[in-house]
Amino acid sequence: MTLLAIALVIVLLILLVALAKAPPLVAFVVAALLGGVLLGVPLETIPKAIEKGIGDTIGPLVVIVVLGAMAGKLIADSGAARRIADALIALFGPRRLPLAMAATGFLVGIPLFYNVGFVLMVPLIFSITARAKLPPVHVGMPLLAGLSIAHGFLPPHPSPTALVTQLHADLGQTLIYGLIVGVPTLLIAGPLFAMTLKNIQSPPSALFGSDDSVERRLPGTAVSFLCALLPVGLIAGTTALGYLALSPDLAAAVRFVGNPTVVLLVAIAIAMVALGAGSGLPLPRMMESFAGATRDIAPILLIIAGAGALKQVLVESGADRVLAAELATLPIPPLVLGWLLACVIRIALGSATVAGLTAGGLVAPLLATSGANPNLMVLAIGAGSLMCSHVNDSGFWMFKEYFGLSLRDTFRSWSLMETLVGSFGLVFVLLLDALV
Repeated sequence: MTLLAIALVIVLLILLVALAKAPPLVAFVVAALLGGVLLGVPLETIPKAIEKGIGDTIGPLVVIVVLGAMAGKLIADSGAARRIADALIALFGPRRLPLAMAATGFLVGIPLFYNVGFVLMVPLIFSITARAKLPPVHVGMPLLAGLSIAHGFLPPHPSPTALVTQLHADLGQTLIYGLIVGVPTLLIAGPLFAMTLKNIQSPPSALFGSDDSVERRLPGTAVSFLCALLPVGLIAGTTALGYLALSPDLAAAVRFVGNPTVVLLVAIAIAMVALGAGSGLPLPRMMESFAGATRDIAPILLIIAGAGALKQVLVESGADRVLAAELATLPIPPLVLGWLLACVIRIALGSATVAGLTAGGLVAPLLATSGANPNLMVLAIGAGSLMCSHVNDSGFWMFKEYFGLSLRDTFRSWSLMETLVGSFGLVFVLLLDALV
């Protein structure tokens, strides 16, 4: 009954968005209301769950997403994105760009949370593909696959780190195993899979397109790279400093400087001087650029908020616990069981973090009796938690709206990529289990 109710909610959401052309936020709220009723959530709790889901999802993201869009727009309008694109195309050539993007996404994804990495890297994708005249989905998917794999497999990301604690695994060993599993998974779900996406066309990005109507001097290549990668470097550097034995005051200062909001504000301020003024962009023109980026990003934020509302109603219903309890009795190997638990909860609820932590709590008691490797269990659950992203996942809608795709093309690109990550992640975990 629980699975049927969730399926009905997902079908309704797809029909509202794809056929009725309802605004996505309205579709999410309607689906959340129906889901709450079908799953037995107390009626007075449903509106509160919707409000909580919107707040919990959009609260940590809204400033980061808006500032990231502003930074990306300034980098585009100043000509820095053009400089970066020309340099990368000259270095790697158009044919090797997907491989270069995969490596970039994986390396950037280690220190950065997925949403932050997404917001910072998408402008680069559109700049490179515009200069190389290549489809953005074909070039960008390997980068996003790298971000996703780092998010699901590697500490210090929230879900893998929490699972290490839950399952009493070793952080360092989990990280090493995660790299061993993540690299071949990335090659398959990134550059190889991207070869099938050349026919998916994405409209030119209004958000990250540059204004070429005014002729201006371009900033230098080194300055362009510095301003584009400054947020990544600051966050990565402060993350590394966090592992040192610092005094409490110094540690607090490092955490403050490394906060994504502070980092992006600093990056925008530096870019305004080094790129904006350096390329002849007057201050009023920069303010217009920022205002335009904010307007363009607002619909995406509303869609992310709607996905959070639906997710929270499903969580309040206890659907994850019901599904997990039924699956936990199946007579299958522990690593596969952990993967399957996370996979089903991910498909039902949409949240990779909720799926991973719920599955971890259920398999933890089995580790002592089964003899399964806890480090590999972290990775198996991480792989399952990335499976089959669809309409109840905010990441699905971020990708769809940023790249301007139809639902059909989003399913056959983004959803299939995440499914490949989850499937081949498990395959390589099982192969590694046979060797260690």
